[in-house]
Amino acid sequence: MSTFLFVVPPLAGHITPLVAVADRLRDRGHRVVWSGEESIVRRLAGSGAEIHPCLAGPVDVDIRGAELRGYAGVRFLWEEFLVPLAEATYPAVVEAAVRSAADVLVCDMQALAGPLAAARLGRPWATSATTSGPLRDTFAATPKVQRWFDDLLDGLITRTATPTRLATPTRLADAAPTASPVRADPAAAGGSPTPGTLRLSPHLVVAFTTQALAGPPGGDSLIGPDGPPTAWVGPSLPPPRPAPLGSGPGGPQPGRPQPGRPQPGGSAAAEAFPWGRLDPGRRLVVTSFGTVNGQVSGEFLRTCAAALRTLGDGVQAVIADPLGAVDPAALPDGGIAARFLPLVDLLPRAAAVVCHGGHNTVCEALGHGVPLVVAPIRDDQPVIAQQVVDAGAGIRLRFARATPTIVASAVREVLDDPRYRSAAARVGASFQAAGGAAAAAEHLQRLAAARSPVG
Repeated sequence: MSTFLFVVPPLAGHITPLVAVADRLRDRGHRVVWSGEESIVRRLAGSGAEIHPCLAGPVDVDIRGAELRGYAGVRFLWEEFLVPLAEATYPAVVEAAVRSAADVLVCDMQALAGPLAAARLGRPWATSATTSGPLRDTFAATPKVQRWFDDLLDGLITRTATPTRLATPTRLADAAPTASPVRADPAAAGGSPTPGTLRLSPHLVVAFTTQALAGPPGGDSLIGPDGPPTAWVGPSLPPPRPAPLGSGPGGPQPGRPQPGRPQPGGSAAAEAFPWGRLDPGRRLVVTSFGTVNGQVSGEFLRTCAAALRTLGDGVQAVIADPLGAVDPAALPDGGIAARFLPLVDLLPRAAAVVCHGGHNTVCEALGHGVPLVVAPIRDDQPVIAQQVVDAGAGIRLRFARATPTIVASAVREVLDDPRYRSAAARVGASFQAAGGAAAAAEHLQRLAAARSPVG
């Protein structure tokens, strides 16, 4: 049996794919320990998860940086969130690795404390690439930005180089150090941390996508013959479900809400999705802008409602509207707006999805062969949106400049041109062939057995 330490940021979309991998590893007799924000990990991984809690850092980053775009958004993400998060959580991650006697660390690509700790403790680690955007060197064409980025990570490496003492705080500021410092032993892990190895492990990169979507190595890709060993396992998706309308006059019974999706709770618990209002004779268009974009997506949701009204009776709109931005009177005829969408049950019936380019939403849609209209907002979403376009599986719009006419035209095109659905089906087939969570668990098991890079 091996012990795996999963190091994750306080972001549900980055934890969700690893939950299924953790389940597969436990099924094989291995132990899985989590290092992250306890409340979020517990909600997603379950009450039985073994968690070493650590300070979450600025968990409201998505709200505070919501209005930023382009380089300003990238700079905010790294300077105000990811690097401070790494510094705040690094001592707790070291402690978790030592106390759990972890054989392998599995580090989300935005949880930089993980590779810092692994390299210094001499433990092999894998990068969990829960989104494919950072697999490309987006700074390669801008040397000045590349220097800023390398300097930022060099500074993080320098500031965390002091030997770390073990402590078990609920908040790091309240820690009372023990007597024994944990000192670096990087030789067994291939050397001291560098900006490059903080981004991608030299031992193994688990890419939750396939080349059918992300594109082949080459060009600005960080993955290739000279790059780290990479396992293209595809997204960690739930098994495809059959279209559920035949389950009775009220439609399907909604199953357990997907991890990372808004959970019914409190006053929302009574808000059951109105399955009986779905019309099997109309093409279903689902609009969702994720769980963290509500502050900026309201106007776009209203634009989508206006656009879908123009498409006539042959289309039915279902809109995820967590903040109630869309006036019910403005919905298309027969349209549905709900705070929570059971996406896993809706997608087998969907004809198209309109979204922001979040990796999980995109992969869920493509996993069901559903084409997309993508309006990216920030972070790696523009990269994911372009991958959808390059794969032939959808159309990209400019979020800030979309009008009802533009959105309606794009939705009509992906509905009426069968090439989009065919391309989406090809990508979805590549996901199924890649193996998902089971394949990821296999590669991680090999890394633990080898205690060295996996080819």
